[in-house]
Amino acid sequence: MITVKSERELDLMRKAGHIVMLAHERIKEIIAPGVTTNDLNRVAEEVILKNGAVPSFKGVPCPYGGIDFPASICASVNNEVIHGIPNNARLKDGDIVSIDIGAMFQGYHGDAARTYEVGKVSDEARRLIEVTRESFYKGLEMVRENMRIIDISRAIQKYVEKHSFSVVRDFVGHGIGTEMHEEPQIPNFATRERGPRLVKGMTLAIEPMVNQGSWKVKVLKNNWTVVTSDGKLSAHYENTVAVTSNEPEILTR
Repeated sequence: MITVKSERELDLMRKAGHIVMLAHERIKEIIAPGVTTNDLNRVAEEVILKNGAVPSFKGVPCPYGGIDFPASICASVNNEVIHGIPNNARLKDGDIVSIDIGAMFQGYHGDAARTYEVGKVSDEARRLIEVTRESFYKGLEMVRENMRIIDISRAIQKYVEKHSFSVVRDFVGHGIGTEMHEEPQIPNFATRERGPRLVKGMTLAIEPMVNQGSWKVKVLKNNWTVVTSDGKLSAHYENTVAVTSNEPEILTR
């Protein structure tokens, strides 16, 4: 069921989104060669808790029957697409790392992801990150009343493939509110389904996941971390947005 949020609910989601972005800002300050993803997880969790929220991801049951997710952020390095589990391996100069953060404030979630450069990265890695970010904004242009989900999906896919990258098909964006994952699903590629029409008050987590090579992915033995099948780089960019009667509103500013 697709939920339409009231202004009161949207205000709580704005607050959740703001906390998510405070955590991202803290990560942006400290990310560097030699830092571990456990370090990043620790500082993000501190920010979330200090601001009266709780981490959305920590303790989420594994869809494949493994352990509950053990951390407050997903930290996915280089060829890891999503759901990377933070650990004590030190980031190296030239790595890229996708950080996905969710926070729940008074029962409502915010969700946003960014891919960060570690030290000096290759031109191709930087281009991948930039195209992934811009593809989100191409999709955002389609977030208008009476447009359909497929309009968002098609815009993202067209932009990504124009730049000779590929969009992941096995994982998609989603609605969001009192649950981290709500209806509707938001693919980053055009499917046979046009999807529902957008109406004011819908809240969506739009999140292009873009690969340097093939769109194909696989799940590692930890039953969480998704990696590219060909070992090439992947980038991720996500915001929580609300449909309004005019321009869409990014709730994770």
